[in-house]
Amino acid sequence: MNNILVFPMVLPIIAGVLLLFFRSNPNIQRWGSILTMIVVFLISLWILQQVMIQGILRLDFGEWLPPFGITFVADAFAMLLVTASSLVSILCLVYAAFAKDEKREHFFLYPFLLLLVAGVNGSFLTGDLFNLFVCFEVMLLASYVLMTLGGEKKQLTEGIKYILINILSSWFFLLGMAYLYGTLGTLNMAHLSVRIAEAGQPPLLTTISILFLVVFSLKAGLVLYFWLPGSYGALPTAVSALFAALLTKVGVYALFRFFTLLFYHEPSITHKMIGWMAIATMAGGSLGAIAYKDVRKIAAYNVIIAIGFILVGLASNNTEAIQGSIYYLIHDILLKGMLFLLIGTVIYVTGKTRFDQASGLMTNYPLFGWMFLIVILSLGGIPPFSGFAGKLLIGQGAIGAGEYVMAATAFLSSLFVLYSLLRIFLNMFWGETSIHLKDQVHLAKGMLTPLLILAVLTTGLGLGMGVISPYVSEAANVLMNPELYIESALNNK
Repeated sequence: MNNILVFPMVLPIIAGVLLLFFRSNPNIQRWGSILTMIVVFLISLWILQQVMIQGILRLDFGEWLPPFGITFVADAFAMLLVTASSLVSILCLVYAAFAKDEKREHFFLYPFLLLLVAGVNGSFLTGDLFNLFVCFEVMLLASYVLMTLGGEKKQLTEGIKYILINILSSWFFLLGMAYLYGTLGTLNMAHLSVRIAEAGQPPLLTTISILFLVVFSLKAGLVLYFWLPGSYGALPTAVSALFAALLTKVGVYALFRFFTLLFYHEPSITHKMIGWMAIATMAGGSLGAIAYKDVRKIAAYNVIIAIGFILVGLASNNTEAIQGSIYYLIHDILLKGMLFLLIGTVIYVTGKTRFDQASGLMTNYPLFGWMFLIVILSLGGIPPFSGFAGKLLIGQGAIGAGEYVMAATAFLSSLFVLYSLLRIFLNMFWGETSIHLKDQVHLAKGMLTPLLILAVLTTGLGLGMGVISPYVSEAANVLMNPELYIESALNNK
């Protein structure tokens, strides 16, 4: 039965390869990719339910028992992220299908989007460090193509920077793995945890942990986010939404996994560093969000603020804060996808990228305008939307840990999020309309539907916190008690 654990990664790869043969038929590519991700989402939901019933699940490839073979481990934390990622992928693909970017579709847009999702899901599920690196590279190779697909000058300029930064971080990743394997003789995550605990995490291992902190900070946009605003702003709408929803979250996932399962013995060094980096990230992101009038840059800096906010929970290192981070991470996967779809749609209907160049969109597109307001309230943490619960738990956890500066910075950054997005809303949606009726661009229902679903989800997650809280509690329990993961991942019975 555990063979099903590989499906969230393998199905998108198989579908992506098959869709390569339908280059001349975009409809098959569009709906084939959407159908694939619906199946992946349903499988992910089923696995998540099995994890809640049976406990952590494991798949050993080729019947090689750990720590020697390739292992996939599905705990509640990994499966919550796989499920949320699959759901937002479906909605981004639906948007792309109705936006009909035929130029990019002709050059295999959908196969590379599926390959990207496969790398993301594999990263969440893998139980050993080398295959985490492999899944990262699968994801990144797809993202390199998607970053430059279309051949626009801005894409190529930002794409070169994006590729060089990720090649550098991948090189550091390999270096860290080499040092870790040379020191401990294994790359299985659970086995590494056992051996680091036996060694007591001496200074050498703490130094290696800091190297991995740099690697995953580059991937996540924690402090080292200088590549992110320009890169995300150069992409077409559906692709930018998928990047914003998923790519940085893989780096965040790796940070949580490493510093709760492997390097948790010296929190006064590692977690304190993460805390100060989170503060710097929130501060830099907040300043960036109010410094620009370009709506794409504002959205990109809001991604950065959220990364810092989520990692406040990891730095606080208590159950309440970790629960808040998990809840907010799920919320942010969905809402950042929604934000970038909204921003891209604003640019599509106005042809403008600055919020002072258009106005009165509420007159032309009232439903669209109210959905934009919902995403602002949710990202700002206003109840009853989904951002409130995560922010509250992270804040309580940080205060409980005595991290008052982090807590204050986190809540202050929420005000910057609200202010930066309200500027867009008040300037572009209120006032006299700048779009005459005869010039109004038609918005296909298929483009509005994913946005409406996401708006319903953020409201439902906020109002129905009790439904998801058992899953979040289980995920936090595994992160705070690494022996649970170790027992399931190494038990050879």
